[in-house]
Amino acid sequence: MPNPTFFNLAEEKRRELIRAAYQEFSRAPFAEALIANIVKSAGISRGSFYQYFEDKEDLYFYLLNKHAEKSKERFYKSLKERDGDLMEAFVDMFQQMLEKFDNAEYRGFFQNTFLNMNHRIENTFTRSFDEGKYHAELVEISEQVDREKINFSSDKEFIHMVNMTRAITFRHMMKHFANQESSKEEAIEDYRFDIELLKRGFSK
Repeated sequence: MPNPTFFNLAEEKRRELIRAAYQEFSRAPFAEALIANIVKSAGISRGSFYQYFEDKEDLYFYLLNKHAEKSKERFYKSLKERDGDLMEAFVDMFQQMLEKFDNAEYRGFFQNTFLNMNHRIENTFTRSFDEGKYHAELVEISEQVDREKINFSSDKEFIHMVNMTRAITFRHMMKHFANQESSKEEAIEDYRFDIELLKRGFSK
């Protein structure tokens, strides 16, 4: 997380630093991004950067965490609007993610993120560094799910169900960014196809 000095900055300076960070992480994957480019674009010294963030990783995961929080809020809202239909809430969330991530301001950043996905990045999106907290949140979600529309008999089953669905979600997001010719409509149709398979099941 940023140091308190970052939040004490004038809003315009914070926005400029964040803009520079998105620009650099859009230019190159995290491993190749340079702090030198960020501070030059933001018009600050390297020393000032380290007053705000511990390192490049601290800044990068701060940006991801902000998006993870918003995605979580959208998911809860979709689940409520869909009357507890878990799978339709996932479809809604996937569509909303595509629309946001395909925005010119964020596309390069998330293209580099999803095409270089690792365990920590995935966990940031699902807020699961703290497994106990993550499981507690899933149990809370399960209480809002319409049991007539999905079949699970325990918290453990529900947690595994969500984990499998989120894995499919990330795979489709990576596929969309890897295939530059794929439209959002095609990506959503392809994702819904897999969701329908999950809902139907595989065994006769």
